[in-house]
Amino acid sequence: MSDPLVGIEAIREAAARLRGVAVRTPLVVFSAGPPRILLKAESLQPTGAFKIRGAYNAIAQLTATERRRGVVTHSSGNHAQGVARAARLLGTSAVVVMPSDAPSVKRARVEADGAEVVTVGVESGAREVMAQRLVEERGLVLVPPYDHDRIIAGQGTCGLEIAEDVQDLALVLVPIGGGGLASGVAAAVKALRPGARVMGVEPELAADAAESLREDRIVRWDGALTARTIADGARTQAIGRRPFEHLSRLLDGVITVTEAEIAAAVRLAAEESRLVVEPSGALSIAAVRFRAHELDLAALDGVVVAVVSGGNVDPAQYRELLTSPVPN
Repeated sequence: MSDPLVGIEAIREAAARLRGVAVRTPLVVFSAGPPRILLKAESLQPTGAFKIRGAYNAIAQLTATERRRGVVTHSSGNHAQGVARAARLLGTSAVVVMPSDAPSVKRARVEADGAEVVTVGVESGAREVMAQRLVEERGLVLVPPYDHDRIIAGQGTCGLEIAEDVQDLALVLVPIGGGGLASGVAAAVKALRPGARVMGVEPELAADAAESLREDRIVRWDGALTARTIADGARTQAIGRRPFEHLSRLLDGVITVTEAEIAAAVRLAAEESRLVVEPSGALSIAAVRFRAHELDLAALDGVVVAVVSGGNVDPAQYRELLTSPVPN
């Protein structure tokens, strides 16, 4: 029998801890509709992504003894930045295991917050192994990027804000990497707006969560496959155990989008909503723009919210993405 899912009270408690640390991000108009489509701009968080929510919520609940030991995590970038910032604010040290292909802008910001960076290969499995090794060798406390209830509750504050700010909520679209954000958002939205649908979005080239939910078991993809997508935050090889338990029970489905659609969505975010968005953050935008029929948007009576998970993108890559053709 699985553990109880993260509840709305745990999410509200996380919101109280995050007051003054994470931003209550705005809902920016993407389309006047119908249906009206709003973007939840997590790209405007202090670290440029939603990950500060879960990282701070987790580290804030460590004991004084645990904080003295220091923390370690593994991440391609956004969770790394969240942990580095949270550790600095809470007075502990941080070690972050990052892949060699992590965007340089993300690595630079992790180091700017005082964290030590350990670099490994591109597969997410290699990061997990190294992080566990550092736990054993140095006595550090692991802060998982997604597979922990405190992380899920922290990320759930994004969904809490959406549910509180949109009375006539019909659909929420949320990117899936390891599944922590989608789990938290679904938990909050289903508790407060049970009539709304919550859909996950993944790249076609890294659709392990979609396959896992179809198969009713966690399916692990080879790192060489997930590394193909430009959405680096969605290159995780498998969703976590706790996210799987949440998504299996709370999510209404998963939409997959192509690389061309992701690239075009980055451009559209700038043109339609004046937002700088990284490819992983553009997944939900790609879904609302290019999967409208699949989502049956025309039949919706209410507001659609697409979660933009982050905006940490290398300038050179961003300039290239802004010229991406928009598929018909």
